[in-house]
Amino acid sequence: MQRTRSTADYDAAIDFLLGRIDYERMLSTAYGERDLKLERMHELVERLGNPERAMPIVHIAGTKGKGSTAAMTAAMLSAAGYRTGLYTSPHLARLEERMTVDGQQCSHDEMIALVGRVQPAVAAMDAAAGGSEHGPTYFEIVTALALLHFARRQVDLAVLEVGLGGRLDSTNICQPLVSVITSISFDHTRQLGNTLSAIAGEKAGIIKPGAAVVSGVLQDEPREVVAAVAEQHGCRRLQLGRDFHYTYHAAGPLDVAGRRPTIDFDYRVADFALSYQGLELALIGQHQGANAAVALAVLVELARSGFVVPEPAVRTGLSTVQWPARLEILARRPLVVVDAAHNVASIEAFMATLDQSFAARPRVLVFATTCDKDVRGMLRALVGRFERIIFTRYQNNPRGMPAAELMTLAAELGGQTCQVAADPRAAWDLARRGAQAEGLIAITGSFFIAAEMRPLVIAAVQNANWYAEPHRH
Repeated sequence: MQRTRSTADYDAAIDFLLGRIDYERMLSTAYGERDLKLERMHELVERLGNPERAMPIVHIAGTKGKGSTAAMTAAMLSAAGYRTGLYTSPHLARLEERMTVDGQQCSHDEMIALVGRVQPAVAAMDAAAGGSEHGPTYFEIVTALALLHFARRQVDLAVLEVGLGGRLDSTNICQPLVSVITSISFDHTRQLGNTLSAIAGEKAGIIKPGAAVVSGVLQDEPREVVAAVAEQHGCRRLQLGRDFHYTYHAAGPLDVAGRRPTIDFDYRVADFALSYQGLELALIGQHQGANAAVALAVLVELARSGFVVPEPAVRTGLSTVQWPARLEILARRPLVVVDAAHNVASIEAFMATLDQSFAARPRVLVFATTCDKDVRGMLRALVGRFERIIFTRYQNNPRGMPAAELMTLAAELGGQTCQVAADPRAAWDLARRGAQAEGLIAITGSFFIAAEMRPLVIAAVQNANWYAEPHRH
């Protein structure tokens, strides 16, 4: 009886959240003062006792790499014995994935209690709005839930990933110890601007006076924007390629289990120097080497505030971090990899890693993406690189692009062997029916297609029926 009541309470809590305005699932993603008001977020956390002030914070923005950098930073801190909160978005299967403490998601009972604490504050703000404007959004409430969870669990430090942009993001109410900009490239141009400098300006909106800035931005134009904002606020800035460096060593073909890439890391500022050799990475790809280097530079800055992470914890954190759907290997014969790449830069990084680290042939691609992306640019990086491409549309978000439109665009780019599947399950059936034992099935294009196909592949592998040998005549 108790379990039934608890389950009902949990379902009610999730239904409350799903009933709020959710820009992640709207056809047009909002980003402007009219829709995303930091004043509203400030009021919400104030009503909750300002949980964001209960812990030191690392705040991470960037076009790509911010989630991986956040995960690696948190993993190394946890390995060093610090109770570490990690807030990321979106989630793959359960909301609780967004808020973890030392890698552990909050329980159903904790979620019920958190929502119960937040609901009265949201109701009061709804009433005060009086219909003239909406109260707190889904993302604002979830961000508040995470901060409240970390405060209740008395974390030593929290790592917060920005949801969208930076300047107007709900996480930008914090006063961090370190602000991080991982990279700048074109994505969400309707919201953030259509130049790298405009996008960099929005991302650099998380920089605060008194917080050190760690930048992994390498292109001249956006790098100078970040530098200018940091200087304006009087912040110390650590720059990849100037103050710290890394060398990535691919492990060779990862078709064989157990092989891992490594990086060497070198940090030299004024009279301080730090070097690591042969740090093994759980996350695959040259871009993950850059993300790891940024995370390591963050740790150097945190050491100034007393958060010292010894080398064994660095090695443990980087080699054991779990970050699903980031070039994640789900099966090995044939290889099945899933990656949440969702813009041109991340697709190019995905393809570079496939070429560098996977020798399997032939390749099959399952692809679905979102309407407001540079879909033509993404397909330009993919068409001609696979023996077969299967286009589909995910079911869990209305922003998904119709598979037939993807097929048309691919044909314009010279795509030959392409197929359309009505949904991810049909796409998976098509992919595995035509697969070869020595081949590779890649799934990418969006976080949402990764979220829908990942459990299908895992279930099939667990049931030992995922791979259908080609018919022989």
